[in-house]
Amino acid sequence: MSSTLNLPKNELMNLAQRRMQDHLLQMPDWSAPEKLALTCRILFDNGHDSCLAGQITSRGADAGTFYTQRLGLGFDEISASNMLLVDADLQPLSGEGMPNPANRFHTWIYRERPDVNCIIHTHAFHASVLSMLETPLAISHMDTCVLFDDCAFLADWPGVPVGNEEGKLIASALGDKRAILLAHHGLLIASTSIEEACVMAIQFEKAAKMQLAASAAGTIRAIPEVLGREAHDWIITRKRMEATFFYYARRAMKKYSDIFD
Repeated sequence: MSSTLNLPKNELMNLAQRRMQDHLLQMPDWSAPEKLALTCRILFDNGHDSCLAGQITSRGADAGTFYTQRLGLGFDEISASNMLLVDADLQPLSGEGMPNPANRFHTWIYRERPDVNCIIHTHAFHASVLSMLETPLAISHMDTCVLFDDCAFLADWPGVPVGNEEGKLIASALGDKRAILLAHHGLLIASTSIEEACVMAIQFEKAAKMQLAASAAGTIRAIPEVLGREAHDWIITRKRMEATFFYYARRAMKKYSDIFD
């Protein structure tokens, strides 16, 4: 006789979350540069490639420092060995080369959001197309509810992103959200972990692609707020984010042999 067929939904959800803690695959103890290199390859394979545009950063051990990729290399060329550690003025502390000058707005977000440990900014194709319409991201499907009520929108484009003005503008518009669509620019994720940020960036681009396709076919219908929040909280647990990242990482490691060189 089943012991769960009469349980309410909230108890079944709690039971499933507890079981995930015990049974989902344990991710290796990769360093921040290794996880960032994996993230670059993962995002390259999931529609985020835009030549040399885009930055992926993660806080360093010392206050005011963060890891980022070397300017001049594409996401498909990033490995753990060519990551840079820079200070708040974007001066390299370790590694060769220079960071993207646009990393300046990352500094502002890290200053304003002590909860943020990883920032991903890309010019993914569908998110960039949506940004040209000056239209906020619509979350109306279960798969993309990781972004439900967690994505801001910045309608103002300040031009070349190397000044402090953009850092202040983006940090203010982001508020306490984990994501933001930047008009005439691209997407940005500000998350508690590299794993979470990577998964959210993938879902952001998927949500933009789905929104453009659905809008061409008809009118997008909103999902109930209470169910959207429920799905958001169900998806965005640390264990699920790590398990999903680990899946994408396994795919990347099968394809690329130089990630950890």
